[in-house]
Amino acid sequence: MRRISWFNATSLTLGFAFLYIPMLVLVIYSFNANKLVTVWAGFSVRWYGELFRNEAFLDAAWVTLRVALVSSLLATVLGTAAAYVLVRGGRFFGRTLFSGMLYAPLVMPEVILGLSLLLLFISIGLDRGMLTIILAHTTFSMAFVAVVVTSRLVAFDRSLEEAARDLGCTRWDAFRSVTLPIIAPAVISGWLLGFTLSLDDLVIASFTSGPSATTLPIKIFSAVRLGVSPEINALSAILIGIVTVGVITTSLISKRSIMKRIAEENRADQ
Repeated sequence: MRRISWFNATSLTLGFAFLYIPMLVLVIYSFNANKLVTVWAGFSVRWYGELFRNEAFLDAAWVTLRVALVSSLLATVLGTAAAYVLVRGGRFFGRTLFSGMLYAPLVMPEVILGLSLLLLFISIGLDRGMLTIILAHTTFSMAFVAVVVTSRLVAFDRSLEEAARDLGCTRWDAFRSVTLPIIAPAVISGWLLGFTLSLDDLVIASFTSGPSATTLPIKIFSAVRLGVSPEINALSAILIGIVTVGVITTSLISKRSIMKRIAEENRADQ
């Protein structure tokens, strides 16, 4: 086994410390009994109880979750379809324009994208609310999904589809039974990326949201402008815990899948 050098160990330690010590401090102070977030006054879970009694934060969290689920699902379907057309559609009229418009949200500043969507919704008379947030998040998330799925389709062995067609499958059956299961990891990755982007978005949602629908990032940003409260610390600690559990679970599932594949390959070799 190759030994790690002192330089690499030091760099790794400093890097992780820079990233995670602020989060650790935030989690610790979420259990602070004092209302002043910077003055420690003992251990307490009081602010977690206050948070779950705060209907404004709970409503914003529920809106954020619904928007993320719906927009990531729509973005996955549209982004996968767009990637399939780009990779399998060959040369067609307007391909360059279509490709440029698809990838434009990747490099376009969020302020410009949010403002343009706001003007679009106003021009067509669509009231701002949950629907406009979902449409906006779907618009920029599908670009990321398309990039992820395109990279997998480019490396896809098309002879597998051809073999399925030779065995009597229709084009749709070949896609559903052969192509989709193989590119499923990329599709799932695109969905997770779209879901995360929707949960994290503040700028675009601030342009497209209305009084009837406020997302959690907007609510937190509005509250922080008046000063950081212990409830925000508690909410941030819960979000960090959810992300940590999700990352660990995903890593364990991925490791288990790899070990299972290695075991199957070993059995096949024997």
